[in-house]
Amino acid sequence: MTVSILVPSSLVREAEDKREATRKIGYVARAATVFRADRLVVFPDGEGERRWGGGFVETVLRYAATPPYLRKEAWGTRSEPEYAGVLPPLRAPSQTGSESDDSGSTRQGIVTEVGPDGRVRVNCGLQHPISLVVPPKMEVDEGERVTVRISSREPVRAKLVDEPISVLSIHRMDLSEALGREDAGVRVATSRFGENLTTSRLGSLAGRIERDGMTVAFGAPERGLPAMLDGVTVERVAPAGQREDGESDEGDSSHINVEPGAPSRFDLWLNTVPNQGSKVVRTEEAIVASLACLTLPE
Repeated sequence: MTVSILVPSSLVREAEDKREATRKIGYVARAATVFRADRLVVFPDGEGERRWGGGFVETVLRYAATPPYLRKEAWGTRSEPEYAGVLPPLRAPSQTGSESDDSGSTRQGIVTEVGPDGRVRVNCGLQHPISLVVPPKMEVDEGERVTVRISSREPVRAKLVDEPISVLSIHRMDLSEALGREDAGVRVATSRFGENLTTSRLGSLAGRIERDGMTVAFGAPERGLPAMLDGVTVERVAPAGQREDGESDEGDSSHINVEPGAPSRFDLWLNTVPNQGSKVVRTEEAIVASLACLTLPE
């Protein structure tokens, strides 16, 4: 099962400064990590962007997903993570090496030097970079991320292993491309105008999601998914009549209308916070509220 989270490039459109924008992006990365998302995708919403667009959002997300002990090596003095100190720690097993088995724990490393004798020096968060033998049929280059299995720290006993390590991967792609992936699973759009997520509705979804995985898309502050997508409109129905100014009563209902051929390609439009007490649910809050429900086992 693969879990993908899609957020727009306008994610931090309401942030007052770079520090606040960085903090918000950190909360999104944290939420994705808590619910074991495999992929976090930034899709373009150029019309909704303000000071900080998709390039900034993607870079800060990548920085947040990098283990702290590798950030200096991997990022140097880039300007985007200027306020990296406000990022909440992800504490993912791939960053801490806390998931282990009888043969030791695995963690990320970065190759700092390639030697002529089949050995490389790797920074993997120990006191100093360590010299390791490259396994047969495995090729590594300087600056490459690798997986290191550590069986002892005192004395240091470690080896390179030719196997992937489970990490939150960051991507930047069009919405249609993200939804068209073979491992997209159940494609869910979140919106306050969508169908209310209820216990009975969730019960029918849990099996599909657990079997096929899911891709969940979120909007931006004051700019939901319907505003970003062509062919998607919000229809309002006023069961209690109209006021004199032509506007409908507060009890009016609304729902999503997807025109034939719309590029959204979602399987479901869901309101995952049906009884919200605030006028606006922030993206990072919506991610937590949605995934807390949608990742429940059957």
